[in-house]
Order: sequence, then structure tokens, then C-alpha cells
Amino acid sequence: METESEFDSLVPAQSFTRRSFIVTSLGAGFALATQSALAQTAIKTDDTGLVAGEIKVPVKDGDMVAYRAVPAGQQKPPVVLVVSEIFGAHEYIRDVCRRLARLGYCAIAPELFARQGDPRQIASIPDIQARITSKTPDAQVLSDLDACVAWAAGKGADTRRLAVTGFCWGGRITWLYAAHNPGVRAGVAWYGRLVGVVNDITPRHPTDLAAQLKAPVLGLYGGLDAGIPLETVEAMEKALKQGGTAAQASEIHVYDNAPHAFHADYRPSYRKEEAEDGWQRMLAWFRKNGV
Repeated sequence: METESEFDSLVPAQSFTRRSFIVTSLGAGFALATQSALAQTAIKTDDTGLVAGEIKVPVKDGDMVAYRAVPAGQQKPPVVLVVSEIFGAHEYIRDVCRRLARLGYCAIAPELFARQGDPRQIASIPDIQARITSKTPDAQVLSDLDACVAWAAGKGADTRRLAVTGFCWGGRITWLYAAHNPGVRAGVAWYGRLVGVVNDITPRHPTDLAAQLKAPVLGLYGGLDAGIPLETVEAMEKALKQGGTAAQASEIHVYDNAPHAFHADYRPSYRKEEAEDGWQRMLAWFRKNGV
């Protein structure tokens, strides 16, 4: 539901070209790679009483498309950055934004792959990884998230109360952003990888950055996650204990019987009990840390 508010008028746009930005609109629906396994449990949150829809966020080399949802008429809402899985800002991520907006937050989910391509239109997960995520630099992602914070501040949101949460690929980015931006008050990382290959695209990983956290992070992981071995979770816990104040204030909770993507209510991996418990833990974490 689009209603007139300060969140509808955009700051002056910088120039951009399609050479820089392939994705200029989010469209609707779920990512193509997930449609063959769509579950009937997918949660649908309507936008009644919200200002919800696409925005363009000015970044260094143009305008990046994003989805935002915020309670209509609310003054100075706190901000939550929502970082997607490898599938981009598709319907599931947009629904997460609406759920947060219904709780009083200005939730922003940028299409962080906008320069590399549109993962929502690629039918194969390996193809998304090869063509999109493996070519999306961490430095670019962190800068784009900074731009979202600046956009929100310009629209009257309270960026002094700033949180970040992300899922899978976005869970890893959540750890990185909490180490990058001193303005973040809280992070919640849903099953984000903690170790990985070091290269120019991904020069450091969460275990490398634990001591540099600027804000406490709650990590939510599945004990049956085949892609994130428990030994890497234990390595992160050890790194957090050896870090500074924010690192030592961070926590990791493992759901013993949950697989990867247990919050993804549109996929067979969804586990209702663990997902709902994780959601409540996230909200409590935000409140505990002043967001």
C-alpha cells in the first residue's frame, strides 16, 4: 500500500547507466530458482497501514533499487537493514520487511546484486553462485548498506537506532556489517557462513572479524545444516570470546534439529517452531540493544 509520506519522495538521484545497474526494478513474486519447491506455508503479510514498495537509493555509481516498508505516519522509526539470501530481494524478503514494519520499524532490503545481474530470474542455484554472488564484492555490499542508512536518515528515520539482519548469504553479511559500521546497535545473523575462501571479492570472513565487531550479533544456526559445519560455529564462538566488548556480548544459538534456511517459510526447509522462536529471539535482541 503506497501512501504519501516523507518516505515517498526521493533524494536527488545521481546519474546511472545500465552498464552499472542491470536490476532497476524488483517486480513481484518468488525467485525462479525456488519456485519448483515453494511450500504452502509461505507467510503473506499485507501492507495495510504501511508505506511499502520500491525505492531508489543513491550510491556511488548510480541508483540502487531496494524495497522498504515502514508504518504510515510514524515519526522517526528505528531502522532495520534486511539482507537477502542469494535469491535477492524477492517476495520472502519483502514480506520480512512488512513484518518488521508492522512492529514499528523502517525495514529496507536493497538489491545488493543489482550490478551483477538479477538472481531472481536464474533457475539454478549453482548458476546464481557462479554468475552473481561470486562476483559481488564485500566492499561494494558494505558501501551499499551504508547508502541505505544515509537514505533512511534523509527520510526522517532514526538511524541512531540501527539494526541489521540477514539470511544465508545475508547472514554472513550481517556479521561483516556489524564489524564495519559503528552506528549499528544490533545484528541478527540467520545461518550465515562463518568461514570461506579468501580472495579479492571476499577478503575476510566472520571468524576473521569477530574481534572487530562494533555491535553485538545474535547468530541463529541449524544443527543439521550440511553447509555450515558445527565446528565452524564453534570456531566463531571461540573467536567471540577472545574479542572485545561487542564480540563478548554476542551470542550464537543452535537449533539442534533444524536444517539450513529453517526460517524460509516458502521452502521445504522451513521449521515453524524454530523459525518462530528465532524471530522472537531477534526482536528481543533488538530491544535489549536499544533498537
